[in-house]
Amino acid sequence: MNRLYLKGCGTALVTPFTDDYKVDYKAYAASVDRQVESGVHFLVPLATTGETPTLSAREKTELLRITRERVGGMPLLAGCGTNSLDGTLANMELLEPFGPDAWLVVVPYYNKPTQEGQYRYFRAVAERSTLPIVIYNVPGRTGANMEASTAIRLAEDCPNIIGIKEASGRYDQVSELIRRAPEGFSVLSGDDDMTLALMATGGQGVISVASNVAPAEVSAMCDALLKDDLKTARTLHHRLFPLFKGCFAESNPVPVKAAMARLGLMTGKVRLPLSEATASTVELMNKIIDDLWKSA
Repeated sequence: MNRLYLKGCGTALVTPFTDDYKVDYKAYAASVDRQVESGVHFLVPLATTGETPTLSAREKTELLRITRERVGGMPLLAGCGTNSLDGTLANMELLEPFGPDAWLVVVPYYNKPTQEGQYRYFRAVAERSTLPIVIYNVPGRTGANMEASTAIRLAEDCPNIIGIKEASGRYDQVSELIRRAPEGFSVLSGDDDMTLALMATGGQGVISVASNVAPAEVSAMCDALLKDDLKTARTLHHRLFPLFKGCFAESNPVPVKAAMARLGLMTGKVRLPLSEATASTVELMNKIIDDLWKSA
């Protein structure tokens, strides 16, 4: 297995829906093209931002097929994690023929596994996977945090666990991960507003929600950080910060879809149990978008 090294800006792609809540594959393909043309470093279909729990098997495979077809050799990190080993392995079997380069596997949700349970689960997934794996730690959604020591243990024991998307919001934990991570293990921010801090202290990149809206700008910030150009990175961070915060004014991806609608790229429709952005969120995102382009 070739060692994949993820760095820079990876966009967690939204899934556009039509007014009658069907997947808008045309808008999705255009969105993927926009990402590629804007210089993002890798793409992440079928994750949280893509409303993947609401998608059918056919929709998932078609979205991944379209993505692979349009990105050439750009790395694709596809979401496949569930809260059971069998469910995650079944997703891998379903999706692998459609060209992912690696899997994004979330810490199992609802079950609230212990650190030992998390370790055994990810080790079992890694042993059965033919592709590299990136752990996704997002305790605000799963109810269980993966501690730095568990992630390091997995990185050392499982050669095909190549990184972690860290969305715990705990900089002390992420800093420990960065300090102890083995060479070639990517620590990626799962929170746009923490990207500057993480990359400035040795993290490799971000899996971004905001880059759906501003792919060139978020990619440029990551490029600057990879070159240790903190002055440029700080300027971009401060320009983008209202967008970073606004994207979480309501549950992701509700606000980012409102922003994409403002740009005319897709509708703001989301599938139940999510509901469309409130009037105040639409107003907020409209202002953020207008101000962002004014400040260019």
